[in-house]
Amino acid sequence: MRSYSSVVLSALFVAALGISASAQRPAAPAGQRPPTPAPQPATGAPTSTTLPMSKMAVIYSEAFLDTKTGIAKFNIAITRLNGEFQKQKDELTQMQNRAQTLQDELGKLQNAPAGTPIDQKTVQAKAEQLDQLKKDIQRKGEDAQGAYTRRRTEIFAPLQEEVGKALEAFAKARSINVIIDGTQVPLLYAADSIDITAAFIADFNAKNPATAAATTPK
Repeated sequence: MRSYSSVVLSALFVAALGISASAQRPAAPAGQRPPTPAPQPATGAPTSTTLPMSKMAVIYSEAFLDTKTGIAKFNIAITRLNGEFQKQKDELTQMQNRAQTLQDELGKLQNAPAGTPIDQKTVQAKAEQLDQLKKDIQRKGEDAQGAYTRRRTEIFAPLQEEVGKALEAFAKARSINVIIDGTQVPLLYAADSIDITAAFIADFNAKNPATAAATTPK
């Protein structure tokens, strides 16, 4: 059983073969037509030039994350993930606010009118405090980002696999042979009639209802 990603790669491979064949085919000289090939006897078996018929569709995976019309399970997963890291986010916001306050205080001291008495020790202390605070913000931010990325993978990997299997079943039930993700592959043109995004999202949400239990943080 091929995954959703392998279906997309297959589509690209088919397209690449078509382009390669066109590039290698020499053009006939002006005013000449290529000779008509002699008819082949009917043997009941396909010739080597017979190409299979295929039904192609386009989907835009970015729409899965739409908060109103996307896949409900993705929205719940995002809410859960952000909830788990809300404390770290609030802490970083407070640190950034504190750094901005120190920056403003230093600016006032350094730009005070000439003759204004300024305690250089106070200026130095604030500058050192601001420098250390910036380092702490960077370190905590990098740690939080790393933890967020790892947790996102843990939460989304099973869901992405579930969506991939559902998309494959959706395609087989409708005799679709190839699906191209328009979010990942630039398309010059795709008719609305082959866009299955909304139909698949509706089908997936109906068969896989989101539950409130999924929002409970670990």
